[in-house]
Amino acid sequence: MGYSVFKKGNNLSMTENSNTEQLITGKGISKNFNTNGSCIEVLKDINFGINAGETIAVVGASGIGKSTFLHILGTLDRPDSGHLFFRGEDVFLLDDNRLAKLRNEFVGFVFQFHHLLKEFSSLENVMMPVLIGGQSRACAVEAAEEILVRVGLKDRLHHRVGDLSGGEQQRVALSRALSLKPALLLADEPTGNLDRKNSEQIHDLLLELNNELAMTMVVVTHNTELAAIMSRRVTIIDWQLVDTS
Repeated sequence: MGYSVFKKGNNLSMTENSNTEQLITGKGISKNFNTNGSCIEVLKDINFGINAGETIAVVGASGIGKSTFLHILGTLDRPDSGHLFFRGEDVFLLDDNRLAKLRNEFVGFVFQFHHLLKEFSSLENVMMPVLIGGQSRACAVEAAEEILVRVGLKDRLHHRVGDLSGGEQQRVALSRALSLKPALLLADEPTGNLDRKNSEQIHDLLLELNNELAMTMVVVTHNTELAAIMSRRVTIIDWQLVDTS
């Protein structure tokens, strides 16, 4: 039995989902930043649970800690205190090498700025996580081709990323994130640089892939249309996660 848990006022808001695996659990997570001698609180003793297959939009004004929360979920940042459990394992007890291996195998990232290597082809960009994971070049080519074809880039496999449109580049970035079929997809403003038509196409694609791959998805977004199609919406108020669904 799984639960989706977020702070709501002074209470924990729980939604019970029978026969659902809880993928991620956070307990007592806090994060501060020191700037010019001042300590800035971003997250304070937050507790939450995220079910396998759940889709969550993290919304709200800039600067409230949305990206910090996403980076902790993806183990790119360590909290100052607290524990993050991935399928029951306390991941921040792992050393950096083991944590990087877990991140490569189980987490995919998509950012507003694609961070693609523009001198390389679509195929080469998407192959990289598979190669980094230690698989053969043949396996990397097969995995990259499969996901690129799925996102509608069959005719762009060997085009340099720098020659693609913005919408096509974001599809390559999404493909790279999904090349190892991760359990968790994290996206930070994935349609922030796209026009309405391309944004809508990416929205539809995200939901389709969520259903097909049974992956959990957490998206930081200012796009109200994207947030509306997620199964749950949360924000950060007074350093706490608040369910706004």
